[in-house]
Amino acid sequence: MVLTLCFLFLLILIAVRLQGHGGDPVTGPFRVVDGDTLAAGSQKLRLLGIDAPEFDQTCERDGQEWRCGQEAKAALQALIRHGSAECHGGNRDRYGRLLVDCFVDGRTVGGAMVEAGMAVTTSMITYRSEQADAKTERKGIWAGSFIMPADWRRERRLEQEGSFFSSLKDILSLSWL
Repeated sequence: MVLTLCFLFLLILIAVRLQGHGGDPVTGPFRVVDGDTLAAGSQKLRLLGIDAPEFDQTCERDGQEWRCGQEAKAALQALIRHGSAECHGGNRDRYGRLLVDCFVDGRTVGGAMVEAGMAVTTSMITYRSEQADAKTERKGIWAGSFIMPADWRRERRLEQEGSFFSSLKDILSLSWL
């Protein structure tokens, strides 16, 4: 009974994983937007299962600030340049980007980014072992301290909203008259 349930669970996981592989494959040439986003012509593609530091994001390593977002973009450029990339996806995110799994020479690009320590996994299952290895080996962002990319974006959004509301409050107070 337990073996049957495990087998069914495995089949469900495989079906969920393959669900994102609908539609025609998207092939390059690709332009790298940032550490987890590609563009093919005017179409933007978001790599499934990972989150890379934002282009303007910095991290700390050996007591020094470094541009981990720019380095994540460079790492993705190197991966895409390395071989003939092919991406598969069928769904879109709230920004209209096609959500894709990309492969270069039979290897997942997302997995390679996580393994290099240049992205974190966003999945409970996918790329967990790659992330654990990167953490253990102190690769990329794991070599020091960093703010998770989603938290970094949230902080920037709050800063911008706070600045907007502060300006609005100043205008409405009429103290500028």
